[in-house]
Amino acid sequence: MSTLIWHEVECGSYDADLSLWEDLAAGASGPILDLGCGSGRVALHLGRRNHDVVAIDNEVDLVAALIDRAQGLPVQGLLADARGFELDTDVALALAPMQLIQLLTDPVHRRECLACTTAHLPPGGRIAMAIVEEIPAPAVGAAPVPDVREVDGWVYSSLPLETFVEGPEIVVRRLRQTVSPAGVLSEEENEVRLSRIGAAELETEGIELGLVPFGRLHIPATDLHLGSTVVVLGPDS
Repeated sequence: MSTLIWHEVECGSYDADLSLWEDLAAGASGPILDLGCGSGRVALHLGRRNHDVVAIDNEVDLVAALIDRAQGLPVQGLLADARGFELDTDVALALAPMQLIQLLTDPVHRRECLACTTAHLPPGGRIAMAIVEEIPAPAVGAAPVPDVREVDGWVYSSLPLETFVEGPEIVVRRLRQTVSPAGVLSEEENEVRLSRIGAAELETEGIELGLVPFGRLHIPATDLHLGSTVVVLGPDS
């Protein structure tokens, strides 16, 4: 349950990228793959717009929540690892939202994900991956704003503490606080590490696997989230 709760708190309300995925999906002539789908933020949005979506994640609680919410929608949730999965169909478009590809900090794992995804793309297929390339300097005097959600009388708050570069990685630190219905506060720090890979480097890795770059798109920053570059790759023929 805690995995689902914190995923919902920190990611569930994010919608700055949805119009971009919707535009890409509108141009796809077949099923769409949502890599690292979580509880279905992107997959369900596209499913409600009548797109056939296969959504994979390696967290049991997240996939279970997606399956429950996808009732009546053309969305299939599967428990699978983005570094190695097997689908019973090809997909016209594969999406890797919210820096999924950068969570694979080992270059070997990143290439495994690209190779496995490429194996499911027909000619004309595309894979679109959102990455953070730069960390802007914090605004002077601006206090961080927490993501907050209340569930059954429990209040969950996730406060951004700092984002910094450490060697080949971007480190994102948050303070997670929980207040029970009785008013008891508990808290813990959480840390996420992202690979420091730029668009050009990701394109090069794709080229080495036989993919061709098809441009870059942009997702604007919000008060709570950094802006992203979306790298689009596809088979040569």
